[in-house]
Amino acid sequence: MALRKKGKYYYGDSQLDIQGELLRYSKLNEYPTAHYADAVCICGNNRFNLSLDEEEGAAVRKCIACKNEHPIGDSNDFLEDAELETRECICRSKVFEITVGVSLYENSEDVKWLYVGCRCVDCELTGCYGDWKNEFEGFQELLNRV
Repeated sequence: MALRKKGKYYYGDSQLDIQGELLRYSKLNEYPTAHYADAVCICGNNRFNLSLDEEEGAAVRKCIACKNEHPIGDSNDFLEDAELETRECICRSKVFEITVGVSLYENSEDVKWLYVGCRCVDCELTGCYGDWKNEFEGFQELLNRV
């Protein structure tokens, strides 16, 4: 399990590599991730389509196995005003493993910034597909909703 850089993109061998990419990306954003949660459907599947709106701070994952849709984190609170756009990889695939990372306020359990990371199941490209300021109180509860 390791990130590999090819050109300007990073590629990973497993879902765990998404954490490494989110940490790399979030350090550049100056809000480094401290905690993570992998998306897993209630049916046990971990492959999804992803739609999100960074302006509103909302993301929804759709299980490719059972077709259930799940708002990510506190996204349900922002879906009414969101204009969700389906994400796709540079290889045109729309199927991802998803991991969410959060940055916290110093000496706090409250979220400062949220990152949605994905790994394409076809070509293994691994990256941050969306990030936004998030003011959720209690990071563990937010990550439980991934």
